[in-house]
Amino acid sequence: MIRPARAEDIPHLHRLLGQVELIHHEGRPDIFKGPDPDGSPRRKYSDDELALILKDESTPVFVYDTGGYVVGYAFTAFKQVKDDNILVDSKTLYIDDICIDETARGAGVGRALYEYAEEFARKNGCCRVELRVWTMNEPALSFYQKMGMKPLYIYMEKQLRE
Repeated sequence: MIRPARAEDIPHLHRLLGQVELIHHEGRPDIFKGPDPDGSPRRKYSDDELALILKDESTPVFVYDTGGYVVGYAFTAFKQVKDDNILVDSKTLYIDDICIDETARGAGVGRALYEYAEEFARKNGCCRVELRVWTMNEPALSFYQKMGMKPLYIYMEKQLRE
């Protein structure tokens, strides 16, 4: 069910990325543009950009495939600290994005993808998994807490215009 994403998954990835962008737009329309004027979701990546991401070993993407229909993905990236003046050498798997199709939420797909990514990180010598989550996305925040994640730092803002 979970496997590395392939080029033929690009249309599925665009569909799911569009769902994420809509959640972000609804939560923070002051930051995220929302759908195109014709109503279609904006694309975070072009087809060519996605193809490059999928070929890059430093940015593994995993999909949850239900027999030709992708209902979830996890975009990840390796981060490495080496010979830094203040930071300990480390290798981390950063989860850039996890999305579950709105029709499959609550069915364990997110948990399976997260656990797959965590095990992938262990097998690849990572000392931790990191991600960022928007505080307005309370379902995602709750989900990651259930997965055992804890805040690493707080990224704060002060809006200067209404």
